[in-house]
Amino acid sequence: MGITQRARGALRRRPAEESAGSRSAVYGPQLPDDATVHLVLDLGLRIGEVQMASGAGASDVSATILGVANAYGLPHCEVDVIYTSITVSCYRGTEVLPITTMRVVRNRANDYTRLTEVESLVRRITRGQITASEAYAELDRITTSPHPFPRWVATMAWAGMAASLSILLGGGSDPWLPLVAAAVTALIDRVGRWLNQRALPFFFQQAVGGAIATGVAIACASTNVVPDAALAVASSIIVLLSGLTVVASMQDAITGYNVTAAGRIAEIAMMSAGLIAGVVLALYMSVEVFGQEAVGGAFESIGGAQIDSPALRVPIMALAGASTSACFALASYSPPRPLLVAGLGGSVAAGTFALLQLTGTSPILSSAVATTVVGFVGGIIARRLRIPVLVIAVAGVAPLLPGLATYRGLYTLAVAGDTTGVPMLITAVATGIALGAGVVLGEFLARPVRTGLGRLERKMAGPRMAGPVRPAERRLD
Repeated sequence: MGITQRARGALRRRPAEESAGSRSAVYGPQLPDDATVHLVLDLGLRIGEVQMASGAGASDVSATILGVANAYGLPHCEVDVIYTSITVSCYRGTEVLPITTMRVVRNRANDYTRLTEVESLVRRITRGQITASEAYAELDRITTSPHPFPRWVATMAWAGMAASLSILLGGGSDPWLPLVAAAVTALIDRVGRWLNQRALPFFFQQAVGGAIATGVAIACASTNVVPDAALAVASSIIVLLSGLTVVASMQDAITGYNVTAAGRIAEIAMMSAGLIAGVVLALYMSVEVFGQEAVGGAFESIGGAQIDSPALRVPIMALAGASTSACFALASYSPPRPLLVAGLGGSVAAGTFALLQLTGTSPILSSAVATTVVGFVGGIIARRLRIPVLVIAVAGVAPLLPGLATYRGLYTLAVAGDTTGVPMLITAVATGIALGAGVVLGEFLARPVRTGLGRLERKMAGPRMAGPVRPAERRLD
């Protein structure tokens, strides 16, 4: 008998099978009513949107949505996450059409208070401590609440981050350098906010920020306000780079979410290109205004204000790294406890990097090892403290972003006309990749160490930085 004849026979037998009492097997899983299914799917999508907007990886978002759906009686769901949208489909058997819904992720902004509260809500959901309707109302409150403190506090935090970075890069002996770096960064933040309100694309916002940072720093160096323009520019560049999803890009690439990883990498490339365009434009204009000799002298003075004593270098870099990461977390509206842990992560990253540099290790390898330590330590303590690992990971990377190498390469290539700037830029890119990969590897190594891992987490492939840990318990109403 051919395949077509067997299929026709099966179709003829179905009414008899259904009348014999096997109809439940045909319909598939037992699910709540349609209204509850729609409510749960929308709840999961909105939670995933908050995580995606905060820089969480696609694997974390997918696991979170599956955990929420399973907690409310939807065990057969499929989640598709790409960089700009999230799609969830609920399988309801062979006789009923699946329910599929999608949500577009439009706004991306770090709000670690919101992320922390959503993490706590997901924990309550997967433990069966809250009904679907209550969880939906709680999520609505979280997403519509204003930021926990005024916007000017975030501006001051960005300024403090730039001042800390100027010390971290070796400018601690000049008291004016941190002040100039802080003032320039505060100006960039306010101008960027004004441009953002007028819907200027982020590419041009990055270009404006890079131009302001370079132009003001070189003007201060040319008028002898600061001895070193490069450190001030590098500090502001790192602040502009800190909001990019380096960690999430590496996590998505490693865990197999290649489309989302490509989208994140494309965004990083465009934002970096805008920053490079602004820096190069300001360099050309500075040469016309101050002359190439003055601009070159401001650049070549870099490295003159280093910390000579190895005994002092490591603790000073550790303190500056802690301040850098804590200021980044504060600028991202972090609650107090994640802010303190983020500062600890920055201290560990900068201190480890300084120790490795004293042994002659290459900067790229030093960066990778330092962030691996941060990912490992953060992966262990974050779950115990009930804060997202993502906060520690992103903040811990911030002190080691290659702002100085980027500026050196751009100046050498664009102004000095020396092709040795190309290897410098390649080194900066390699350092960024090493930072993201190190954090993801560290979190992966921390998984066997943590206790109380749930079935859901063990089931998901790859490292996790947000979302549920324990298996879900069903509770509908």
